[in-house]
Amino acid sequence: MSARMKRRVGAENVAVVEPNETHYYQPLWTLVGGGAKQLAASARPMGSVIPKGVDWIKSRVTALDPDKNCVWLENDIKVSYKYLIIALGLSLHYEKIKGLPEGFNNPKIGSNYSVQTVEKTWKALQDFKEGNAIFTFPNTPVKCAGAPQKIMYLSDAYLRKTGKRSKANIMFNTPLGVIFGVKKYADALLEVIKDRDLTVNYKRNLVEVRADKQEAVFENLDKPGMTEVYQYEMLHVTPPMGPPAVLVNSPVSDESGWVDVDKETLQHKKYPNVFAIGDCTNLPTSKTAAAVAAQSGVLDKTISLVMKNEMPVKKYDGYTSCPLVTDYNKVILAEFDYNAQPLETFPIDQSKERATMYHMKADMMPLLYWNALLKNSGRVLKAKKSKQCLDMDTHTLLG
Repeated sequence: MSARMKRRVGAENVAVVEPNETHYYQPLWTLVGGGAKQLAASARPMGSVIPKGVDWIKSRVTALDPDKNCVWLENDIKVSYKYLIIALGLSLHYEKIKGLPEGFNNPKIGSNYSVQTVEKTWKALQDFKEGNAIFTFPNTPVKCAGAPQKIMYLSDAYLRKTGKRSKANIMFNTPLGVIFGVKKYADALLEVIKDRDLTVNYKRNLVEVRADKQEAVFENLDKPGMTEVYQYEMLHVTPPMGPPAVLVNSPVSDESGWVDVDKETLQHKKYPNVFAIGDCTNLPTSKTAAAVAAQSGVLDKTISLVMKNEMPVKKYDGYTSCPLVTDYNKVILAEFDYNAQPLETFPIDQSKERATMYHMKADMMPLLYWNALLKNSGRVLKAKKSKQCLDMDTHTLLG
């Protein structure tokens, strides 16, 4: 959004608060965990993606005070704003699973959701010998709800390629009652699961990892108080997730800690000069990179009209997308709206596995992200004099 705001009001009136020195394109991490891409390919120096001339404040937001049009940063620095865009993403909570994150010090455990653990997934897959390969889904909101099962399909393909598949029992343990939230794509995924002899255990939530014993403990949500212990040879953990701590109990957030915005305009429901985008919001759609891309265009129009004291007219329909990687050369491209109805781009049946969609996911989208999307929608904030537009961004996209 900072790139868009730079064009609207000039670089000298835009600032970004971003504490990180490196920006990651996390949609690539599914392929990093599956050994198809290198981690370095997902990274760029933060300074190279922040629009030229925009103030980059290398700090972290500690509090928001929308009643006084300001935010507080580390070291008690106060930053005032005329317009505020919140793009704080969400937080990963490995610590809510007993035995983690320290369990990642043991082999055979990985997670594609963290830069510290994504390469451990690939190592665990390469070292697989015989037994259970378990893939988990958390009992919380999650960014890119397809990612936890994408790595399962890649692992299946890798074990087949290396002649180990007959020695593997591959299972997906999820607290949900369905494999995917949109029926058209769920039906297609269930066919893949059946054809590849994969096991799905519904209503199972990971609560503990005993890394020294290679055991994973799941609660059975259909039978409160009942737990089940699974031995594993490989374990991929998708952590519980939640809003960033700075948003919990914040004036801008709802009771769950997500920024409370109008689902069509992305304008805050109480503070008209505050806006939010992406994973940190309470928008009732899947939290994906594609959703952010769609939201950025709507938010740009919304802010431009608000700046003119006009009512927003462009409406976000909840569009989101999940390229469901099912093999090293196949993707089911799921696209849908707020009502979980398909909202597809191409004049073909996107519930079919296609090599063209894989190459779009693996090769085309990273190029578009670095060379187009970031130049048309960005992130920023400032720590001295008041800025007209303040863009807070401390998150990375996943899809």
